[in-house]
Amino acid sequence: MNQPLLRTPLYDLHLELGARMVPFAGYDMPVQYPAGVMAEHLHTRAKAGLFDVSHMGQVRIRPKSGQIADAAHALEALVPADIVGLKPGRQRYAVFTTADGGISDDLMVTNMGDWLLLVVNAACRDADFAHVHDALNASCDVEMLADRALIALQGPAAEAALVALDPKAAGMRFMDVAQMELAGVSCIVSRSGYTGEDGFEIGMAEDGALTVARALLAHPDVAPVGLGARDSLRLEAGLCLYGSDIDQTTTPVEAALEWSIQKSRKPGGARAGGYPGAAIMAEQLTDGTTRRRVGLRAQGRAPVRGGAELFADEAGTQPAGYVTSGAFGPSVGGPVAMGYVAADHAAIGASLFASVRGRLLPMVVTALPFVAATFKR
Repeated sequence: MNQPLLRTPLYDLHLELGARMVPFAGYDMPVQYPAGVMAEHLHTRAKAGLFDVSHMGQVRIRPKSGQIADAAHALEALVPADIVGLKPGRQRYAVFTTADGGISDDLMVTNMGDWLLLVVNAACRDADFAHVHDALNASCDVEMLADRALIALQGPAAEAALVALDPKAAGMRFMDVAQMELAGVSCIVSRSGYTGEDGFEIGMAEDGALTVARALLAHPDVAPVGLGARDSLRLEAGLCLYGSDIDQTTTPVEAALEWSIQKSRKPGGARAGGYPGAAIMAEQLTDGTTRRRVGLRAQGRAPVRGGAELFADEAGTQPAGYVTSGAFGPSVGGPVAMGYVAADHAAIGASLFASVRGRLLPMVVTALPFVAATFKR
């Protein structure tokens, strides 16, 4: 029997704004508003878009000793990122790895001073919580923050819109995190996001979400944006979608995410290894991999979607990989895609051919991101 779809605290606001709702990760979520996906995408790049991401999971890790370093050391047994070196008020991208080097989810980790905040993907939320709780419960109190909401404000006008509610936002840099009072609501604000644009992610108690969302939407440059444009924005930014571009069959090195493994955790580092699949990762970091996630540009206007096979020759006799995500890139003005290709075909400028409805379409391996990031460093 199908479970009823969950609703975020902003569900009624989405309906009021004319959103078209779709099932996503167990939630009834807005895929687009009346302006349409193309307009929402371009508005985010030009001004600021407001996204409901309350379906994401939020987990608090509090060390029983009271020492944040104990929680950081404990979490490093599950992720290859440097958590011990993460300073208070800072956030870092990480991945949970499996024993064979795969990625079981990607997440954001924030040092809140005396506890760690994890933000995980909605579809993996329950499995992630169980994974962290089982591994850390001896030394940490691990709690699912079920009564929290999360919204994202993204685009070049995001800072001005947020500064109108709290001037503190102007002093933040990329991956900074701060406590703020927005429209009378206590919020945890990070300067980060999933579009490649400067922007913020804003967490609060669910009963304050509507107040904050309405206050931001009152700014003339802010418009609501749905999942459709969120996907095309993150694809242009070269950012992975869990379950499409990364999963338990892909390693961080194959996925070109080795930047998320800081020097202290790499072979020879002060705290090298110690996480699931570390030996496999060490070998790949040293010797390379047989395949690699790359950007791809197609000729013409037709998008090449995820699942399309890639070939090294126009006759389609030499398999070279497959597409994981593909869409029309409104800011690029043409189709963009990402996928995994054999290492000897992964060089920028390499020619490949994608199988689409019985035809082989020419593609070119392209540097990521397709649209340069505008983070405030």
